[in-house]
Amino acid sequence: MSRYDFSSVEAKWQKYWDEHDTFKASDDHSKKKFYALVEFPYPSGHGMHVGHIKAYSGLEVVSRKRRLEGYNVLFPIGFDAYGLPTENTAIKENIHPRIVTDRNIEKFTNQLRTVGFSFDWSRVIDTTDESYYKWTQWIFLKMFENGLVFRDKTSVNYCPSCKVVLSNEDSQGGKCDVCHSDIIQKTKEVWYLRITEYADKLLEGLETVDYLPNVKLQQQNWIGKSTGAFVDFKIKEQDEKLRIYTTRPDTLYGVTFMVIAPEHPIIQKYRDSIANIAALDDYKAECAKKSEFERTQLVKDKTGVKIEGLTAINPITGKEIPIYISDYVMMGYGTGAIMAVPAHDTRDYDFAKKFGIDIIEVIKGGDITKEAYTGEGELVNSGELNGLSNKKDAINKALEILEKLGCGEKGVQYKMKDWAFNRQRYWGEPIPIVHCDTCGMVAVPYEELPLRLPEVENFEPGTDGESPLAKIDSFVKCKCPKCGRDARRETDTMPQWAGSSWYFLRYCDPKNDNEFASQEALKYWMPVDWYNGGMEHVTRHMIYSRFWHKFLYDLGLVPTSEPYAKRTAQGLILGPDGEKMSKSRGNVIDPNDVVAEYGADVLRLYVLFMGDYEKAAPWSESSIKGCKRFVDRVWSLTDMLTEGTEYTEGLRSNFHKTIKKVTEDIEAMKFNTAIAALMTLINDIYNAGSINKAELGAFCTLLYPFAPHISEEIYNSVFGTVLSEQGWVSYDEALCKDDTIEIVVQVNGKLKAKLNIAVDADKDSVIALALADEKVKEATDGKNILKQIYVPNKLVNIVAK
Repeated sequence: MSRYDFSSVEAKWQKYWDEHDTFKASDDHSKKKFYALVEFPYPSGHGMHVGHIKAYSGLEVVSRKRRLEGYNVLFPIGFDAYGLPTENTAIKENIHPRIVTDRNIEKFTNQLRTVGFSFDWSRVIDTTDESYYKWTQWIFLKMFENGLVFRDKTSVNYCPSCKVVLSNEDSQGGKCDVCHSDIIQKTKEVWYLRITEYADKLLEGLETVDYLPNVKLQQQNWIGKSTGAFVDFKIKEQDEKLRIYTTRPDTLYGVTFMVIAPEHPIIQKYRDSIANIAALDDYKAECAKKSEFERTQLVKDKTGVKIEGLTAINPITGKEIPIYISDYVMMGYGTGAIMAVPAHDTRDYDFAKKFGIDIIEVIKGGDITKEAYTGEGELVNSGELNGLSNKKDAINKALEILEKLGCGEKGVQYKMKDWAFNRQRYWGEPIPIVHCDTCGMVAVPYEELPLRLPEVENFEPGTDGESPLAKIDSFVKCKCPKCGRDARRETDTMPQWAGSSWYFLRYCDPKNDNEFASQEALKYWMPVDWYNGGMEHVTRHMIYSRFWHKFLYDLGLVPTSEPYAKRTAQGLILGPDGEKMSKSRGNVIDPNDVVAEYGADVLRLYVLFMGDYEKAAPWSESSIKGCKRFVDRVWSLTDMLTEGTEYTEGLRSNFHKTIKKVTEDIEAMKFNTAIAALMTLINDIYNAGSINKAELGAFCTLLYPFAPHISEEIYNSVFGTVLSEQGWVSYDEALCKDDTIEIVVQVNGKLKAKLNIAVDADKDSVIALALADEKVKEATDGKNILKQIYVPNKLVNIVAK
């Protein structure tokens, strides 16, 4: 056969698949379905790198296999195109974000098509399209209608570079997720979604889905449910109580001070009674300059101010204790007040040492003269709790005491906070709310959706955190939908997470103008059977989208309570230097360059062969060349082709074993070992010196999900039919068993030899073979053999003395 011209072969089959709608999901809902979902890309100007290719290749392989197995497969793609990166690029290049978005989508589409992904291109969605964001706004209004949307004035994370308010999750570590600038604090009115209302449902739902254990754990930790107690501390000077939440009410006897947030409303309420109110005000002003990360990080100097004029009473001991303000307590967490047990909390211990506050041991086990003891042990100095060492029993006893005293009760708290749901930027979905002086906040009528983003020339962000939409009178000025009086449109836009919170539903019925998707389509396709993506999205995106889905389920608008039945994740592809790929490091590998040099099939094989799919692995030029050699050997198989409609005797077992291995490994996402099995099989074929038609057909079918272009070409040239229209190969379990097996031989538990024996050989013959081995003879020479133990098909252990 001539030299393999991959470029013409790949172009030929991509054209065929496109013209014949090979990968288009059928509208025939009587077929068994498979819905495979990948995280749709954010189309940046840099284009895709090979990490994107790995991310999509896993379910690409599974989807191609499912089609051959007779499934109606929905494997869609789209673009999550609103957000700050596009807008920042648009501002920098002085081009409208619409033009930037369209340009980027075209670039990504070309790259994906060049690699030959089997996406259903008839269902492409773009979150910035009016026909799409109409329904994003529609779902938002349903939430508003059902009390899950509210506004509140709060201290927010503000990025002075992007000029936008960010949620805690978008500014972790005190840095903006987009530009990595330090964030500052501002007081601002913010839109929120009450995701906390769904905290328990989100946790309970994890019991019903097939997610990786680490995915479930990260979601559980992010939601952060804890059970404990709400406890009221009386204020000595006022008829007032300070309420705290604690997971350890059994340590109340060790509480020697309280700390409240500098912003706590009790300070303003009793400021005339506080002797050092000026010092408190100054400290509060300093705190306002710090990010939440700076305030709450553990490794830092403890600062604070004692409140002169307000003293708390420990409800369980009756002792007076001081109250401090400190930056490490936040109003947005818990009640904005904490009880401090310095003997058994490192942060409280450091604070107590700095301010000369009593430290009382209540759990035996450490030396509190040196450091806080944070382990478990017997309770001491704790009244009725003394002697208890079981934490659960101690907590229950403490709860009984609190309830009897009438100063506390059992409670639940969540680490997850309500979702800050707005941006002060142009490139996002307009929030469909009107502000009326008479009627308050009024929803834009459903029939007026979409509320379109106005065409503007100047879309740079406003000053002081104001949206650029606020400068457009024609957009802002409107009539109240309720009373008809003059009113103002909301000028904030939705965060980028909005469009990705329901996109999997739109894929089911992407061109529907009357509903976000028809009930018929949703009942057939949902839930997503298998969702694959990055570990960086298993909290925010996945929890947000599960929340939206569960809300729609409660309204009876979707048929399943969970959107994703299964969730897996891929590891990163690192640069050749072993570092994470980034443009600044100059270690990004462009898939177009790889396809141009080696072909799409080689790229596809290599990203899955380079290691465990779930783990990170560095790019290696020498290893990709190994995949190229394998593809060249596959192409040359037709040079040794013979007639034959059944596997030959010498290769029959090899084929059945490989079919079983590849079939099972694809399902387990062990793509590297599946490809390795095909490489071993091709070695066996070359050693045999020939391959018949039955064997070549099976080999091409096994290779097809990984390297579809060359597989289609060889199959078509030999059989005259199209491989993607055929069926998957089957295997006979009986022919997958080895005739011989390797076992180990131990003497007194130490490995001495390995034997190849007939499978299921009888004990006597195996023991005889073991004793005849030279190394075993040497180890047992001159000794009495006390026992001869045989574990069938695994090991022989000879006990000798």
